[in-house]
Formats: sequence, structure tokens, C-alpha cells
Amino acid sequence: MELTKKTHACVRLAKDGQVLVIDPGLFTEQDAAVGADAILVTHEHMDHFNEDRLRAGMEANPAAEIWTLASVADQLSAAFPGRVHTVGEGDTFSAAGFDVEVHGQLHAVIHPDIPRITNVGFLVDGTVFHPGDALTVPEGRTVDTLLLPVHAPWNKVSEVIDYVREVAPRQAIDIHDSLLQDHARPVYDGMIDNLTGTDHSRLVAGHSTDVG
Repeated sequence: MELTKKTHACVRLAKDGQVLVIDPGLFTEQDAAVGADAILVTHEHMDHFNEDRLRAGMEANPAAEIWTLASVADQLSAAFPGRVHTVGEGDTFSAAGFDVEVHGQLHAVIHPDIPRITNVGFLVDGTVFHPGDALTVPEGRTVDTLLLPVHAPWNKVSEVIDYVREVAPRQAIDIHDSLLQDHARPVYDGMIDNLTGTDHSRLVAGHSTDVG
């Protein structure tokens, strides 16, 4: 399985000629979902869910389908009848040849005054975990590749480090990173590398690596 990093929180997974895209939001490339056979969306925030990018992917491939939580599905189902599927924690499904498990329920706390919304994470083929905007630990599952939300308004680096320690993946690859300035990256990289004991890396948008 090949993972291609897109800008911010979006990734593309390719296997056996099929493509799965997770979280093509406003900060990612306009064609991030084009060519996808399946699209997963973790939650409704604009940096993870952008209707124009989803429409581009769905219209480019009339067989493409979306799996997401109810708050997003409700906004898309009328436009793509029969092609949008609502999922929640504990669900399992097959999407374009990928086996997917759903973990988690709520977005991380941004501030106590801001109501929490729903958020799910997706474990793909039992190896790659995208948590969306939460530090969800897939209970009872071993994660090979953790897609790590390294920088967000709702987290701090100590939480990121403890999250990697708790999940204990073989490797962690940064996502949710477009707001992190280049001059700050070595600071984050050094702390995560030195304090987790996990193979930690980041990919430039458009670059790929083998996972799983």
C-alpha cells in the first residue's frame, strides 16, 4: 500500500489499482479527491471537509463513494444518492478493496466554551490509522503507521508525544501540519523523535511512501 501525503490532513492510499482518500479539506489541493474510488471524512471542520473537493472527486468517478459520520453525510446525501454512507464508532466496512474500522466519537477539546462535535478515526487495512481531530487510541488494535496530528489549535506538543507513546506504532507520519512554520519543525521533530522512541517522519505534500 502506498501513502501519498497531501497538504494538511489529507492523505491518499493506493493499493491494487484502487485509491482511497481521507479528509480532502479546504487547505489541501483542489484535486485531492480526483481519482479516488473511496473517500473517508473524519468530521465537518473545513480543513477536513470541503464540499467542492468532494464533489470534484465524486463527479470525476461516478462509482466513487463516501463514508463519513452523520454530520457530514447529511450535507452530501441528497447530491449523491446511494453513494454516501454514514458510519460511527465500532463499524467496519470495505471501501474500494480497503478494510476499514471506525474508532472514536468526539473531536478533541479546543476550549471548554466551544461545544465538541463528533469525530471518527479510520484504521485502514489494520495498519494505518488516521484519527482526524482527536487523540483516539484504537482499543485492542496494533497500529503500524500512525498519521499524527502534529500541530492544531486543540493540542500541545506534550500531548502529541504522549499520544505516540500510548498508541506505540512502528512509525508515525505527520499530518495536520500546514499551520506549523518551517522554522518550528525542527523543534517539534526533535522532541517527538527523542521522547517517543518511534520512527517519526514527515512527508512533503505530493511525496509518497510504502506503508502496511
